[in-house]
Amino acid sequence: MMKISPSVLSADFTKLTAELSALEAAGADYLHVDVMDGRFVPNITIGPFIVEALKRATRLPLDVHLMIEEPERYIADFAKAGASIITVHAEATRHLHKVVQAIREHKARPGVTINPGTPVSAIEEVLNDVDLVLIMSVNPGFSGQGFIPGALKKLETVRRMINERGLKTELEVDGGIKVANIAEAARAGADVFVSGSGIFGTPDYKKTIAAMREAVRA
Repeated sequence: MMKISPSVLSADFTKLTAELSALEAAGADYLHVDVMDGRFVPNITIGPFIVEALKRATRLPLDVHLMIEEPERYIADFAKAGASIITVHAEATRHLHKVVQAIREHKARPGVTINPGTPVSAIEEVLNDVDLVLIMSVNPGFSGQGFIPGALKKLETVRRMINERGLKTELEVDGGIKVANIAEAARAGADVFVSGSGIFGTPDYKKTIAAMREAVRA
């Protein structure tokens, strides 16, 4: 079943409570939370304190994407703050399997992600240990970028790996997802779709999310 995970960094933070309520009413499945440290990516965004506030403000599961160096230092903090899913970059740690284990030990669902320039082989050895794989379809760090077509081949490859192993792992795609291209990503194998400006840049979140679901069903 497809899931929509709006990226909260594209929301209007001057009326965040209203934005979160609108997403719930629109039928969003997750709330995607991008955490950036100014090292792994150029920008700096939010930390556990804001994740904790989001947890209090919404019923949506928090899909927390750590774009940070050495994520193992902060797994406990984000889990305690209320992250439902914690996704780490294969490129950001020397001990990926250990980090994945730590996420599950802290009662969150582990995810792993790779950048556009990273081969799928980087996550092959932890595929059986994660609940979610995230394929970046833009270079991380900035919103509003265009979808990188090469991500489709990666989605196809990971979907095949998941199916061949008989896993229930969710396959998420993040970057440039809009109504116009979501069906293409779904055909490639994605079943969780992160969208920032593709949702928040539209006047009616409910109508947009419904259009995304219809595009995938068509």
